[in-house]
Amino acid sequence: MVKNLFTSMLGLGAAVILVGAPGVGQAQQLTGTLKKIKDTNTLTIGIRESSIPFSYLDNEQKPVGYAIDICMRVADNIKKRLNLPKLEVKTTAVTSQTRIPLVVSGAVDLECGSTTNTIKRQEQVAFSVAYFIAAVRMAVRANSGIRTLDDLDGKAVVTTSGTTSDRYIKQNEKGKNINVKNIYAKDHAESFLSLESGRAVAFVMDDVLLAGLIARSKNPRDFVIVGPELSVEPYAVMMRKDDPQFKKVVDDTLINMMRSGVMASLYTRWFTRSIPPNNVNMNLPLSPSLREAFKNPSDKGV
Repeated sequence: MVKNLFTSMLGLGAAVILVGAPGVGQAQQLTGTLKKIKDTNTLTIGIRESSIPFSYLDNEQKPVGYAIDICMRVADNIKKRLNLPKLEVKTTAVTSQTRIPLVVSGAVDLECGSTTNTIKRQEQVAFSVAYFIAAVRMAVRANSGIRTLDDLDGKAVVTTSGTTSDRYIKQNEKGKNINVKNIYAKDHAESFLSLESGRAVAFVMDDVLLAGLIARSKNPRDFVIVGPELSVEPYAVMMRKDDPQFKKVVDDTLINMMRSGVMASLYTRWFTRSIPPNNVNMNLPLSPSLREAFKNPSDKGV
């Protein structure tokens, strides 16, 4: 799926000089992704279709969300810095399994969803400073009686293929000496359907994503988020590695948003107010860990 968010026209020539961009230097020749964007007048953003409220499709199949708004700000900054007022911004859907290969191959310039910055992933890609801090827990039916990892012994547990949650299930399964039947789904929506339909008794994933899926379900009161925090997950924009010019532009944008209060305002919009398409409210106030991340931006992985 590829959608054009803006009408494309060629900018002001094929110049390859970046003038006045902080951290890049006056009249420094463009390299990497910035040169690619300048040459093609196109920025391609990888989006998720069911990572509520970060990146998902509304009733008109348009990508919306907290991460989408952040990346549109990055796009606006790139337009200004490269003097491309009519830059074409395209979106293409990615999954947990395809997001890294698509970034590495150059098919996607920025991945804007709910991707955790990990040290392992940094071997293949680069990350911006974190714009969200999540914790891995599990969603279960409220009447299931499941509240701890021990309660999962001998039962089916679902997680989304290609996510870090899969690793935490395995680690804790071994540490707790419990036998769990692992089920894998292609995306978060399919994982939640496995829980909703009874195919799995628990869905292990980042707590905020679980909260979003529960809020959009037919009967939100039927589900609860329980269990210990299996990991703390810093979400960040993903991009190609070894591209310091481009990363600088992305980081500058996010840091300025944090210092100006724009990031906190976006958080309020998506996490404490009704959001499309069903006017649900996540009811998740800004956490102390995220407030600290805004105060002291970091691209450190876990």
